[in-house]
Amino acid sequence: MAIDRKLVSIEPKSFADYELAVVAAGAQLSPINSEVGALIWTDYAKPQALLELLDANPQIEWVQLPFAGVDAFAEVLKREVIFTSAKGSYRQPVAEHALALCLALARKIPERVVAKSWGKKFAVSLYDSHVVIVGGGGIAEELVSLLRAFNTRVTVVRKHPEKLDGASETVGFGRLDEFIALADFVVLAAALTDETLYLFDLRRFELMKPTAYLVNVARGKMIDSEALKTALESGLIAGAAVDVTDPEPLPDGHALWSTPNLLITPHTADTNAQVIRLFSLRIDENVKAWLVHGNWVGRVDQKLGY
Repeated sequence: MAIDRKLVSIEPKSFADYELAVVAAGAQLSPINSEVGALIWTDYAKPQALLELLDANPQIEWVQLPFAGVDAFAEVLKREVIFTSAKGSYRQPVAEHALALCLALARKIPERVVAKSWGKKFAVSLYDSHVVIVGGGGIAEELVSLLRAFNTRVTVVRKHPEKLDGASETVGFGRLDEFIALADFVVLAAALTDETLYLFDLRRFELMKPTAYLVNVARGKMIDSEALKTALESGLIAGAAVDVTDPEPLPDGHALWSTPNLLITPHTADTNAQVIRLFSLRIDENVKAWLVHGNWVGRVDQKLGY
């Protein structure tokens, strides 16, 4: 079966910016056919459709996935295909959002926005605080950089505890409990895997300081929603902010909407406009890698699942 290394298909729908990225990188955009060896997949919500397309086109050697998280593609990743994701692509807007959520919680901005009376004085400073970041990828790297201005102690908890530049210390997941007990802010920025599924349950909330805050810009299923509700209602932690929820979208009337000291943003750490621009850059990088057998950017480790 002939494969033209210059032919790339974008499925299931295309965007002008993505098409331009393919052409700018030196390849040719083509409808899917038996000569196409590379695929750019743009729909996170349809892993089964991707699986069926790969089964029908065994000549495909490389697939570019649209987001940093690839947990929805667990079955797809079992195929003997090179997969690259967008991990690292959206690091700046997501880290910026995480920082904004930390500051909003520390200054009780959600409460003051709706207040109609003077209220009590309250503020927690990010300066000289202890921030624990769970996850050691691009978002964590970017957030560590942003936190330098606040003279924070930053502990990064990651699967492989190689040092992350700028962090005060980098430790393995085995020490998570030790460090969340010390943290003023805990930020979740890891991939969703079997190891991180419902990582924050009631036991872990009980380990945290009652003055601590939790921020989640990773995946909703890293937190047990019922445990989060209990932790906030009982004062186990001071507050939380989540850009991702379980379930997602969070239905109207869900108990989390009325949970005290909880700030919810509707998965807006990166917007469509930001994603399209930044994903186009990733497409350009990896199409060039595809054409010349170069170094992949954001290659997925199919054993680890991210």
